[in-house]
Amino acid sequence: MGGGGFSMEPENLALDQFVLSCAAQENPRVVFLPTASGDAEGYIEHFYWAFESLPCQPSHLSLQRREVSDLRSFLLGQEIIYVGGGNSFNMLTLWRAHGVDKILKEAWEKGIVLCGLSAGSVCWFESCLTDSFGPELQAMNDCLGFLKGSHCPHFDSEERRRPTYTQMVKEGKLPPGIAADDGVGLVYRGSDLIETVSSRSTAKAWKVDPSGTATAIEPRILDPVPRDFPAQEES
Repeated sequence: MGGGGFSMEPENLALDQFVLSCAAQENPRVVFLPTASGDAEGYIEHFYWAFESLPCQPSHLSLQRREVSDLRSFLLGQEIIYVGGGNSFNMLTLWRAHGVDKILKEAWEKGIVLCGLSAGSVCWFESCLTDSFGPELQAMNDCLGFLKGSHCPHFDSEERRRPTYTQMVKEGKLPPGIAADDGVGLVYRGSDLIETVSSRSTAKAWKVDPSGTATAIEPRILDPVPRDFPAQEES
């Protein structure tokens, strides 16, 4: 997801409900990986606030305060692995230190649904545009590499994303790839893009070719999924 989901659209859980529908099982086990946020407690609470209202069995995995000894058994026992946003570089570094990167590759090969937004979206590709190193957007060419090419989230919501991404692809600093406006989900089966969906009527995905030209991909608009009860108050 280029952006959206429970953390950006708490009033509309359409993308999150769509993620659950991708699992082969009803009432799937879904684990949240908030690594990129530094395992922020508020982010974890917000995940439970959203997913406890949906037909699933939610849990989370913190690496900063790790309470799971057998990461492989825990992660491979899920139907869905949902990765949150934040600092992509820090997340990938910590995953590699704990061996999570190798487990995620095994999960992907096993057919477990892998998803996420922002940092949790770019991580699956070979390369991405990132703000992990400060306010200036930079190329990062050391992502997990499950999906070929590069990825850029927040294509419509952050002013410098579109011109920086297209220019870096044109200059060869990033390989050609796909960008996503906030609210857009890219659906892959294996390594093939099979569909794009959106919780927002005006949002699009964008295929960016080696010349840096961005061509719109019109997504299927999802029906709204309103939250059943009011959001929790800030503490």
